[in-house]
Amino acid sequence: MVVILKEENGGNVSVDRVDAYFNQVIARYPVQRRLGVFVITHLLQDRPRFLMALAKQADVKVILPKPKSVDERAMQEISGHYNCDELTRERFQDPLKAVQYFERHAGRESILLLDVGGYFAPTLREVCAGFSGRVVGLVEDTENGHRRYLNLKDLPCPVYSMARSPLKDSEDYLVGQSVVFSTETLLRSRGEILQGREACVIGFGKVGSSIANMLHARNLRVTVFDENPVRMTQALAKGFRAAETRAEGMSDASIIFCATGNVSLRREDFCRLRDGAHVVSVTSADDEMELSGVTDLYDHTIVGSHIHRYSTKSRCFYLLNNGNAVNFLHGAVVGPFILLVQAEILAAVSLLTYGEARRGLCEVGDQVRAFIAETWLNHFGGELR
Repeated sequence: MVVILKEENGGNVSVDRVDAYFNQVIARYPVQRRLGVFVITHLLQDRPRFLMALAKQADVKVILPKPKSVDERAMQEISGHYNCDELTRERFQDPLKAVQYFERHAGRESILLLDVGGYFAPTLREVCAGFSGRVVGLVEDTENGHRRYLNLKDLPCPVYSMARSPLKDSEDYLVGQSVVFSTETLLRSRGEILQGREACVIGFGKVGSSIANMLHARNLRVTVFDENPVRMTQALAKGFRAAETRAEGMSDASIIFCATGNVSLRREDFCRLRDGAHVVSVTSADDEMELSGVTDLYDHTIVGSHIHRYSTKSRCFYLLNNGNAVNFLHGAVVGPFILLVQAEILAAVSLLTYGEARRGLCEVGDQVRAFIAETWLNHFGGELR
């Protein structure tokens, strides 16, 4: 019997095919030695196959699922095979507690860290210096995490980043599409629609530009704000209105998409929102907006499925999924394209085990990516052509 992974976008991916794809990547990029690995991950429906492939390369010490993106079926499947633990930002912010955590699970061992969002960054130096074993290297999957490690400057170990890989472009584009899909689904659940609205997209990176393009195709008037002037020129070239300030971009918008991964809205920005505006995030509320203190200024009620209303006597705004990534409500489906980045992570794990990577931010290189892309096309491209 062939088991099928059912996806919400109507696509079906054979588990056997996914396993064969990962096996081919692992065979091309074998590990020199098995190391322990600590894994921070979105635990969605596609992750069990990836984690099982990873377990062929390394000893999975702990899996730390991101709390706002956990699929119950995936959790049940994984928890029966691997040690799962609760993930919080605070767990790796105190150097002593961070070192103790690694000692408890892998004292005197050589380990790898897989990150999504820079959770290990605050104490990475102290862990590398104080851990009785050795942190051989780290793999980071997101732009937000990439920036956190970039800000450390003198990194104490190699950090392979997937954030700006060409293989991630397809995923980021489809993430933007899934954000708009989930937003429209929530609005329609209350008898509202997207069309005809004035929208503001804060952040014109790969995800933000995808959101802006899809909103434009849905006949919304789209204004873009990005602190990077190069991206602002790109927004103008693509026909979007480019606001000079965040406040200007939000002033007339009835729906705001936060897509920077690095605090799109600060506490003082919420009072500048148009009355009745809807606010949408592409990542966790902790990363995308400063909600601390907002609850002291606004009354908070839940007015619909995953729609929170914050109000004063004179005005209100609506926060979809209470500020967390709205697309995770519907599985954050990007189809088999997610497998491109997962394979690149497996290749990075292999490269780290050889101990030849330099300290600092690294990339796997074009030759590795070309092999992964060709392998992916052989396994999944036929159905999409």
